[in-house]
Amino acid sequence: MAKSAASACRHHSPRLFHSRTALKIGLLGGSFNPAHDGHIHISLQAHRQLGLDQIWWLVSPQNPLKSPKDMADLNKRLADARAKAAPYRLLKVIAPEVNLPSNFTYNTIKHLKKTMPSARLIWIMGADNTAQLPQWRRYRDLLSLLPIAVIDRPSYSYQAISAGLHLFRRRYTSKKMRHKLACRQLQLPAWCFINGQRHHASATAIRQRHQTGIVQQKPH
Repeated sequence: MAKSAASACRHHSPRLFHSRTALKIGLLGGSFNPAHDGHIHISLQAHRQLGLDQIWWLVSPQNPLKSPKDMADLNKRLADARAKAAPYRLLKVIAPEVNLPSNFTYNTIKHLKKTMPSARLIWIMGADNTAQLPQWRRYRDLLSLLPIAVIDRPSYSYQAISAGLHLFRRRYTSKKMRHKLACRQLQLPAWCFINGQRHHASATAIRQRHQTGIVQQKPH
């Protein structure tokens, strides 16, 4: 396979199925409608702070909490996400829910843990999504499956920390989470809050700018 073709494909299918490796893998799920620099920022923050081997972007066919209106085709979202991830070897972009009976995160994580029993998984999410966790299907059961790393986002710090106090039994520093993840000493449910430089990119804002540009280009 040519080098360029291999580079393009390496983000498509990490060697996850039937894997027995003990990789530390961060899972960042979402619609990626579209993927943007904020997703890169969150991924790199988690990678640096938690010492992860890889970050997987799990592109959802359809988020159950979002309207299908304005949702781009899955193939386009996957292609755009892979193009955005291409410069970073640690990023892998997949859509495992395409082959699953449902697109609920709990079921997806159960599938991944069964498929990769030796992997050490941690869920990564932006602070803006933390307060929505109680709306997720079987969210309490989900929190018993893997730890959560919340990455700070502009204007959501207090809201995320407040939600975390109610959702999780124990909070670790990112340094402690890194150690316990490596040693398999985590007691769940558990989370860490990673602050630092924040990124303002928003998929909603990107779509709105695009739509505004289309309107402005229409002839009068």
